[in-house]
Amino acid sequence: MVDSYKAHGRHLPPSKSTAASDVPTRILEEATRLFAARGFDGTSLSEIAGAVGIRKPSLLYHFPSKDALRRSVLEHMLSHWNELVPRLLKAATSGEDQYDALLRETVGFFTADPDRARLLVREALDRPDEIGALVQRHVRPWADVVCQHIRKGQAQGRVHPNVDPEAYVGQMINLIISSVATYKCIGDVAPRGVSPDEMRRRHILELCRVAKSSLFISPASATAQGRENGRENGRENGRENGRENGRAAR
Repeated sequence: MVDSYKAHGRHLPPSKSTAASDVPTRILEEATRLFAARGFDGTSLSEIAGAVGIRKPSLLYHFPSKDALRRSVLEHMLSHWNELVPRLLKAATSGEDQYDALLRETVGFFTADPDRARLLVREALDRPDEIGALVQRHVRPWADVVCQHIRKGQAQGRVHPNVDPEAYVGQMINLIISSVATYKCIGDVAPRGVSPDEMRRRHILELCRVAKSSLFISPASATAQGRENGRENGRENGRENGRENGRAAR
């Protein structure tokens, strides 16, 4: 999956609906952008309506209050995964393919519109209890499925045996969201002469490499581990045979 980014040098398509005639969707998009930039308290409904190109009463026709709009933004964002993850896991033909598809979609979802990641970070800090309830409802079901696949990979010898599935999934969600949310400032460590787009591409590639290499056992490592296990079994068998011969001699 990481190689596909290298090969094509591609960037994920923007999420903004350039020909959006769906007013509620446009409201959700602009609310996401403004809430992420200014926070919930720092954004007015009039500002959101103005960004969409409608009047405030028209916005209230679709969303009866500012808090209802905020909740709808979060529900809309998180419910996306309940539909997507089962489809990705079912479509892929192997455990590694499943992981690649899920990682690609997750990274793509947030890099296509970094305001999504910024808003989740803001809300997690400002309203942890409410975000926790949303995570339980929208993230927990598919996270449990991913953990089952990780355990299956461990049983098959493809996944590092010391990986804690639940902790791994939580850390990867946090890594992706926080990495995308803070990239504007972290990306400033780019060497001179490297364009922002190139550094962003490298940033995504490294994120994916870290996520994948910390989970899967590489074929070379698996082969080396198999040889070491064989040698250890041979040494143990030799010691046991020696003990048996000693007992027989007595």
